[in-house]
Amino acid sequence: MDENEKDDKLAVLIDADNAQPSIIEGLMDEIAIYGIASVRRIYGDWTTPNLTPWKHTLLEHSIQPIQQFAYTTGKNATDSALIIDAMDLLYTEKLDGFCIVSSDSDFTRLSQRIREAGLTVYGFGEKKTPVAFIAACDKFIYTENLRKEDDEVEDTISSPTGKWSTNELKGDSRLVNLLRNAVEDSANDDGWALLAEVGGNLIKRSPDFDPRNYGYKKLGDLVEATNLFEIDKKSQNGSGKGVVIYIRDRRTRGRR
Repeated sequence: MDENEKDDKLAVLIDADNAQPSIIEGLMDEIAIYGIASVRRIYGDWTTPNLTPWKHTLLEHSIQPIQQFAYTTGKNATDSALIIDAMDLLYTEKLDGFCIVSSDSDFTRLSQRIREAGLTVYGFGEKKTPVAFIAACDKFIYTENLRKEDDEVEDTISSPTGKWSTNELKGDSRLVNLLRNAVEDSANDDGWALLAEVGGNLIKRSPDFDPRNYGYKKLGDLVEATNLFEIDKKSQNGSGKGVVIYIRDRRTRGRR
């Protein structure tokens, strides 16, 4: 197992009406970073033709389809079934967290309730997801970032040229302020902050923060591209096998 992967037991609950089969491989890979998908369920009316593309994918990834008929037009019975199951799991299973896959704001209160119980909530949805649901999660990942390269032509979140340039990054005042505040919160007396701690503070401040939103796979690459921070890479325990990265706002040096 990768050193970044955890053993937390997670329940993965997918709203089939608000997710696409093309994300599933990337989704499961992403979830493996946070823990073990002990429960895997997907909810929808499987008698309708629009969910047919999901069927082969479910077999490949051992995801249990939960049938929920639409009782009346315009009402989403699927959401209610998912919420009821989530509450049952919260009280009957020994879980460490939930992964809720949907772009629907109806799951906002569910996420809040799960967090109130002390469990972690990972949200997965498209960029159109209402901010209320995003804010209710501990961490929110845009599913556009999870699609494989062949599916990304129309779903690129970053600039039209791929990775955001230094000027584009600097021009995003929200990003700049978010990074600087996270570094300041994590810094020691000399202004240096451990990159891993900065990453944790970024998620606390903005659950949907993800370097992939700007075309970068890793936070360190994004930070370096902004050219706003000094970077110091140190060998862990002098072994040379691991590197610990520290960063400092360039303005800090100028004030000292």
